[in-house]
Amino acid sequence: MFFDLTYFAYTVPPMLLGLWAQSRVKSTFQKYAQVAVSSRMTGAEAAAAVCHAGGANVTIERVGGFLSDHYDPRSKTLRLSPEVYDGRSISSIAVGAHEAGHAIQDVKRYPWLGMRSALVPATSIGSKFWFWPIMIGFSMQSSMLVLAGIVLFSATVLFQLVTLPVEFDASNRAKAVLAETGIARSDAELHGVSKVLGAAAWTYVAGALSSLATLAYLLMRFMGSQGSSD
Repeated sequence: MFFDLTYFAYTVPPMLLGLWAQSRVKSTFQKYAQVAVSSRMTGAEAAAAVCHAGGANVTIERVGGFLSDHYDPRSKTLRLSPEVYDGRSISSIAVGAHEAGHAIQDVKRYPWLGMRSALVPATSIGSKFWFWPIMIGFSMQSSMLVLAGIVLFSATVLFQLVTLPVEFDASNRAKAVLAETGIARSDAELHGVSKVLGAAAWTYVAGALSSLATLAYLLMRFMGSQGSSD
């Protein structure tokens, strides 16, 4: 049997952390979405201003979905959800500026962003197919198949670990430019921006911990199977 009580001991704590992080980021965003910024700038305008200050020339588009905001380094396009694109709140400028931080990372050739982009092909394959060689490998007692699955899953883990400094750095760049340009004009507004971005950061931390826990479990099972076959 592939899944056992040990699996849940490894994975349930980070899963609960992830649920808490998702709840916190939504509640924090909604809280500060009700607080208008004195500059009256929209999230799209704040993102454009942050990009300009950082020397990034990008296209800014509105996309559907809640918190679907992201930066596409391939097309140099910053895509913002309606709440962020049109909103004139602390949450809107925080998220817009954060995504603009990724655009600045791109133009400044931030190495961790380049590494994350390079990992995308391997991650897209690994995240889809890692489970099957592990399941079949344990069923057939094939160490090679199990190891292949672990290698595939490791690409996903590495991607999430590399994502952490990328996201933290983008938030730091965003907060610095918002303060320097006066888009966030008071300590209270800057505090709200930090709260919104801090809540979002926990989702990345939880995701990385969850993947690490699963990888640790797979390695433990693999090493155990090797020991029992000797």
